[in-house]
Amino acid sequence: MKTICPPKLKKGDEIRVIAPANSLALISGPIREIATKRLKKLGFTVTFGKNVLECDEFISSSVKSRVEDLHDAFRDKNVKAVLPVIGGTNSNEMLDYIDFNLIKKNPKIFCGYSDITALQNAIYSRTGLVTYSSPAFSTFGMKKGFEYIEEYFKKCLIQEKPIIIKPCDKFSGDAWYLDQDKRKYSKNSGIWVLNKGNAEGTIVGGNQCTFNLLHGTKYMPSLKNKILFIEDCVEDPDGFVNNFNRDLQSIIHQKGFNKVKAIVFGRAENSGKLTRKILEKIVYSKKELSKIPIIANVDFGHSYPMFTFPIGGIAKIDTSKKYPLEIVKH
Repeated sequence: MKTICPPKLKKGDEIRVIAPANSLALISGPIREIATKRLKKLGFTVTFGKNVLECDEFISSSVKSRVEDLHDAFRDKNVKAVLPVIGGTNSNEMLDYIDFNLIKKNPKIFCGYSDITALQNAIYSRTGLVTYSSPAFSTFGMKKGFEYIEEYFKKCLIQEKPIIIKPCDKFSGDAWYLDQDKRKYSKNSGIWVLNKGNAEGTIVGGNQCTFNLLHGTKYMPSLKNKILFIEDCVEDPDGFVNNFNRDLQSIIHQKGFNKVKAIVFGRAENSGKLTRKILEKIVYSKKELSKIPIIANVDFGHSYPMFTFPIGGIAKIDTSKKYPLEIVKH
């Protein structure tokens, strides 16, 4: 299938906020206000899907409402990018109801991360449209520590040239939205090289436990000649390492994994206790991973800040370089 890169954003473009998973009702008024102002300051117009405030016992809305807002955003010629409110747990409910031909005929930027991984990889797999793992609308409501996030959002979605991924200086895995004035930061140790080597391939992946929901379905992208980006969120600190390990093994069991070119692991929150030593033990215990370049502790996932990267775009890895990861096509 032919790869489709959507047009880049420019000042004045309209960004439509929708809620494919959790509702906008979950996000406090002050965070909504900060997020909207920040996007407007970047030069964009911000509009909202008509069902974004619908909220049920799952802190979400009906599949019909969520699909309607997705379709409306892609159908509207004025909308140039679609930005989910936040993640959640149920984006994959939408998959059988999405008009992928509508999306293919109206290519535009589709962003988000976490649970949105299911939609991003399915859209890429079914249409060839490059989608983007990026901050959600709610993330734009972060008061502090947003500079790195904004820098790479612009590099990937506004600019055209290749992007060298440089590590942030410090990171935070705290629940920043609970108290924006009291944030906890840790010094970043930089990118870890677990397996040396060079590779170039098409990016797939994102949030690991969500990506694994696509296994065995028609929405799962091919793993052949891919660079796999993987991160996971810490829902159970005591069980995180074990769950991360088994979910990674599940990916290894997928058809075509033997053609994966490299793996890039995003950084988990500190509470998950996925140290370099433990991650190395996991990686080195799996024979299927022994001959491909692997880097880790990279700035994407559920710790902050994060960079934006294209699912369906092209990445290069060269572990001999100071900055081993480059996004060459986005």
